[in-house]
Amino acid sequence: MFSIDHLGIAVKSLAAAKGIYEKLGLSVSSEETVEQEKVRLVMVPVGESRLELLEPTSDDSTIAKFIAKRGEGLHHVCLRVPDLAAVVAKLKKDGVRLVSEEIKVGAGGHRYVFVHPASAGGVLLELAEEH
Repeated sequence: MFSIDHLGIAVKSLAAAKGIYEKLGLSVSSEETVEQEKVRLVMVPVGESRLELLEPTSDDSTIAKFIAKRGEGLHHVCLRVPDLAAVVAKLKKDGVRLVSEEIKVGAGGHRYVFVHPASAGGVLLELAEEH
């Protein structure tokens, strides 16, 4: 079953950004670094979904480039899918443009792939496998 896994939010500073969520009484995970994406992140559970706050660790990271171009804010929407390999195969067969066809492993060990905004109504769409 598909569901919203998280909303990815690009921020300049995790320390500054997570403060509002802590003031609201929400729990914030410990920081995690994803070297391949050049980001440091925290997760903020909200109901059955989460907010993922993403801070760049390098000026050449995707998140740093996003912030330089558009400023801080919503970066992507992530859907949880039951069988990522099957979904990716179907999307490729249907001609959907993916950012990369390689399924990667990210924060928390989840497997993911990104659908290019050109194929998703202008939204960067992450697909993450349930685990």
